Amino acid sequence: MSDRIRFHLDENVDPDVALALHRQGIDVTTTREMGLFGQPDEVQLAFACSQGRVIVTHDTDFLKLASQSAEHWGVAFCKKNARSLGEIIRSLVLIYEVFTSGEMRGWIEYL
Repeated sequence: MSDRIRFHLDENVDPDVALALHRQGIDVTTTREMGLFGQPDEVQLAFACSQGRVIVTHDTDFLKLASQSAEHWGVAFCKKNARSLGEIIRSLVLIYEVFTSGEMRGWIEYL
């Protein structure tokens, strides 16, 4: 598996974030494009884990799930409406540039 971070956006994250990350050459999937829309958080996290992806979310339920086990590839959390789209995108690009996928494993990063 590559050492580069790959992201998966939860269904509540604006799809424009994925477009911006794609433009930066970052590997990102979305809940909708993976056919997971409406699936429980446990299913979303399991998908992200199976793909070695950091899940990007506004949903505090993922914080609870991630704190119960370090067996995930990371969570990037931002409280809904706490940051602009530009700030979220810049934060995710910074995470991509600074961290390896191994460093994000089991980690929760607050945006």
